[in-house]
Amino acid sequence: MQDERHDELHQASPLVFIVSGPGGVGKGTIVEALVARDERLWLSRSWTTRARRDGERHDAYHFVSRDEFEGRIAAAGFLEWTSFLGQYYGTPLPDAVPGRDIVLEIEVDGARQVKLIHPDAVLVFLLPPSRLEQQRRLRGRGDAEDKVEARLRKAEEEEPVGIAMADHVVVNDDLELTLQELSRIVHHERKKRSN
Repeated sequence: MQDERHDELHQASPLVFIVSGPGGVGKGTIVEALVARDERLWLSRSWTTRARRDGERHDAYHFVSRDEFEGRIAAAGFLEWTSFLGQYYGTPLPDAVPGRDIVLEIEVDGARQVKLIHPDAVLVFLLPPSRLEQQRRLRGRGDAEDKVEARLRKAEEEEPVGIAMADHVVVNDDLELTLQELSRIVHHERKKRSN
């Protein structure tokens, strides 16, 4: 099954960029802006069984039922998937647009799974400027207090793992500077691939 997934990713030879990091680091905001700036990037929209947050875009994820998600697991329809804080999250097998590189916005466990089957994927691991700022962002997006505390505890476990796996580590302190750094990384990786 992993070989089939690996082959599907290599058919069109796109670069695969993984943007990962703990909850509240700003992955969604950064990825949306990065893809909007670079017409050669295509975002593979993740699936989740969690409810949409107040104010969250309808297309932030494919919001699905547990039955739908489990049916796709049974059909081997995910590149990676995980259960996190009682909800499923997963990346469907990419069906990218020809000539465009793939961006995956995924949690640390998903990034590990993708790197195992696609080791040349470029993993950019995002960090918050501080735990206090991460907490502020989690609360600001409307997470319940128990979820905020659980995500902060999870970040303590995830960060050393993500940093160890990462090809690039970026602190998201200022959105514009972070976007400039990610654009530089994308350009650098494309240049490496063309040499």
